[in-house]
Amino acid sequence: MYKVLVVDDEDKIREVIREYAEFEGYDVTEAVNGFEAINLCKENDYDIIIMDIMMPKLDGFTASKEIQKYKNIPILMLSARGEEYDKLYGFELGIDDYVVKPFSPKELLARLNVILRRNSKFHNSVTDDYFKYKGLEIDMIGRNVYVEGIKIDLTPKEYDLLFYLVKNKNVALSREKILTDVWGYDFYGIDRTVDTHIKMLRNNLGTYRYLILTLRGMGYKFEIPN
Repeated sequence: MYKVLVVDDEDKIREVIREYAEFEGYDVTEAVNGFEAINLCKENDYDIIIMDIMMPKLDGFTASKEIQKYKNIPILMLSARGEEYDKLYGFELGIDDYVVKPFSPKELLARLNVILRRNSKFHNSVTDDYFKYKGLEIDMIGRNVYVEGIKIDLTPKEYDLLFYLVKNKNVALSREKILTDVWGYDFYGIDRTVDTHIKMLRNNLGTYRYLILTLRGMGYKFEIPN
């Protein structure tokens, strides 16, 4: 049974999500603000978090950043605002999806199901994988990345993107394919999401940033020099 953490200061929102999620057989826990969500995540494991952005005491963005420091949990963000900036900022933090209020509970659950299926399929597919090139080491089982012996910290989505690129090394990948395979559905409206994550990933790889090639007008390729 999947465990879902719903974080929202509106009682009615939590009630509706709980009703639909429990109908599909999920175990639902509720939190009313970011601080409560962080404490719950420290004490428990969840398969996915549904997190509102605008909350008293601690907002969803800040809470998500804190949780990601010690737990790799997919996050579906809720917001009453639909500005592109908010969406881009959320994806830069590594969230998996973004739903604008008011929303259809059925659509929300459909998106939640996609995220859960994608993460289950992806993490099962990387078992026993290990990549090394000079001073770059990528342990896909432990989700650890080392540059010249120093462990670097990535967001959950950056890990997924890097593993995907490595597993498809020397293959030209369009932005659309990356969005579909890594984000798990036909992502619409913001191709810049891939560019933003690639930029952050390159910065984290430091001297090995050159391994991620830009294919002008198409996408990217992780290429190992001959």
